[in-house]
Amino acid sequence: MVEAAIIIPLLLLASFAVMEFGVMFYVNLALENGVSEAVRYGITGGTMSSMSRQESIQAVIRSSTPTLTIPDSAFRFSHLVGGSWVDGMGGPGAVEKLTVSYNHPVLVLRPLFGGAAQIQLRVESTMKSEDRFN
Repeated sequence: MVEAAIIIPLLLLASFAVMEFGVMFYVNLALENGVSEAVRYGITGGTMSSMSRQESIQAVIRSSTPTLTIPDSAFRFSHLVGGSWVDGMGGPGAVEKLTVSYNHPVLVLRPLFGGAAQIQLRVESTMKSEDRFN
C-alpha cells in the first residue's frame, strides 16, 4: 500500500505531463502549418469576397487551424524595406513576414514554466510576394 501511495501520484504526474507536452506540440505544429498556408495565400495578393488582404490572410490561418481560437491581436504583418522590417502589408514584389503569437494555457507543468499560467508560442513565416497581384 505504501509503495502504491508513492508510485501512483508520480505515474499520474508523468502521464499528464506527457499529454500536456503532446498538446503543446500539436498546437505549435498547427500554428506552423496555418501560418505557412496563410503566407502562401498572401503572397499571391488574393482576397476573399468583401475582405481586405489582411483579413483574408487571417481567415486562411483560422480555417487551417480550426481547433485554435486566434484573436486579431495575435497577428503581426510586416515587410522588408531597405534591410529592416516595417509594420504593415507590402505590395507586389515585397518580402512579407507574418508573425502569430499564441498564448497556450499550461496546467500540469506550470511549475516547470516558472508558475506561468500560459506559455506564448510564436510562429513566423517569410516569403517574397509575386511581382504582380491578380
